[in-house]
Amino acid sequence: MRIDGGQLTPRRILQMQTNTKSTNPLAIRRGKIARPQKVVIYGPEGVGKSTLASQTPDPVFLDTEGGTHHLDVVRFDSTATWEEITASISQLAKADHAFKSLVIDTADWLEKRLAEHLCRKANKDSIEDFGYGKGWVQLGEEFARFLTSLDALLARGMHVVFLAHSMVRKFESPDQAGSYDRYELKLSKQVAPLLKEWSDVVLFANYVTRIAEKDNGKARGIGGKERVLFASHTAAFDAKNRNGLAEKLPFSIEALAPVFGMAVQSEHAETAATIPSVADRLRETFGSHEAGVIPFLINRQQIKAGESWDAIPKDYAERVLSSPDRFLQAVEEFQKAQEVAATKWVPFVPRTCRNWRCARATRAIPWLALPPSAALC
Repeated sequence: MRIDGGQLTPRRILQMQTNTKSTNPLAIRRGKIARPQKVVIYGPEGVGKSTLASQTPDPVFLDTEGGTHHLDVVRFDSTATWEEITASISQLAKADHAFKSLVIDTADWLEKRLAEHLCRKANKDSIEDFGYGKGWVQLGEEFARFLTSLDALLARGMHVVFLAHSMVRKFESPDQAGSYDRYELKLSKQVAPLLKEWSDVVLFANYVTRIAEKDNGKARGIGGKERVLFASHTAAFDAKNRNGLAEKLPFSIEALAPVFGMAVQSEHAETAATIPSVADRLRETFGSHEAGVIPFLINRQQIKAGESWDAIPKDYAERVLSSPDRFLQAVEEFQKAQEVAATKWVPFVPRTCRNWRCARATRAIPWLALPPSAALC
């Protein structure tokens, strides 16, 4: 007979604590866990994604598009169909080997092989023929199963690297009025989110370009040869990392040492150390003329005020280093023009240009003969 009326008396609370207490300890632990990485590197065609991936630790390539013929890499022979691709993954998971990285080149062609497989299986000509978007739903489900199958490789200690092309899509932000263009993975709307969520690191590879104003006031792009990796999300592209990488990285495997481990860095550090940087070569060649070179580069809009050798675009630096005498001659002409301008009275300059040394401004000063190298914005 109960005398507490079912109320939570101190005695009843003690009984409840005794009955619910478990003798098994919690299976938890604190700290970082070292494990293989799931990486996505995407960018425009020809930027060097395959070459960069070939420097990952002991890679084997699953070449779905046949774009690695120019590289001395290990690759699977048969990857023309989805069945051959999945068989290669199964073989890699079970066989004895020393590979430490799987590189899938590329994800967009892998999706194409999957779409072809689904169409053959259903006797359809196109993924659109399934009707009501059912084909795309099946595509996403099958791709998700493929990502799950890669867990067997990760369990063996292998990194998995997806390469992919980029495309420009118009994006409409839900909290903003209007739309804008941004780089995205060249994948369907069903597959792209799955791959980004699955990955630990998403890197966007691209060329460095700058916008400069021409004499006629129109903008033009300069640069386009220096390559970089972006590791953080912006409005212009998707990127992410969980390794503390900087937002902007050099296009080199050494920059990815925190992702793949220090073994990558030690393997290539000796070679990298023997090659001087472009900035070091510029300092060695033109260091004694720095007082004239830096103002000249600022005038040419190659660097900004306060910047130095490290900020010079790589393609411009290579052109300068290929013809140092010609470059120094242009710098000398610029200095002479500066000296002439300092000794003469400068009349009113039309507001079409804020720089009186430019070609348009000199038309208003016919008696001031500036050399061609100094008469450019």
